[in-house]
Amino acid sequence: MDEADVVALVGQAVTDARAGAADGEQLLAALSALHALRASLAEWEPELITAARVAGVSWAALAPSLGVTSRQAAERRYLRLQPSATGEETGEGRIDAQRDRRAGDRAVSEWARRNAAVLRQLAAHVTAAEGMSAAGRRAAAGVARALAADDASALLEPLAATRRHLVAGHADLAGRVGDVDAESGRVRDEAISDRRRRTNS
Repeated sequence: MDEADVVALVGQAVTDARAGAADGEQLLAALSALHALRASLAEWEPELITAARVAGVSWAALAPSLGVTSRQAAERRYLRLQPSATGEETGEGRIDAQRDRRAGDRAVSEWARRNAAVLRQLAAHVTAAEGMSAAGRRAAAGVARALAADDASALLEPLAATRRHLVAGHADLAGRVGDVDAESGRVRDEAISDRRRRTNS
């Protein structure tokens, strides 16, 4: 049964029910069809919002179509509807998790920009390291590619991926990469904690 048939079935059941002419079997069939349609609608809305965002539609432009009045409310609605990739069970949990990630990302990006010279120097040493395995050379190639980015935070993940390949022949370099990874993690955690304190105060 397609969506038009479902709407017709449910509409007829409602009309009959208001007239006192609907029987139990008809009402149960209409309710089952309505439940299935509601499940489809719940899947379609976040999919369409995602497609609109990919197409360049702003949150502010989306808001009226979603029945809300601000870009913030539009984004909150999307996050409530969007399935969680990190295990949050409620819409509010997903919103909080998304805001945590953003706060952490902003803080790490700012920290990386302040320490760009150090990060780029470390990346240059890693890409020049000799004697690594084939997997290590591939990881180092990822660092080399990230060096071309304007944002120094693009180096953090590729650098972290090289650490295990550096331990055997370049322990000091591996230690420096580990220090960077730990410090960026500390910055992220502090930013998230600070956001939560401000929210709950």
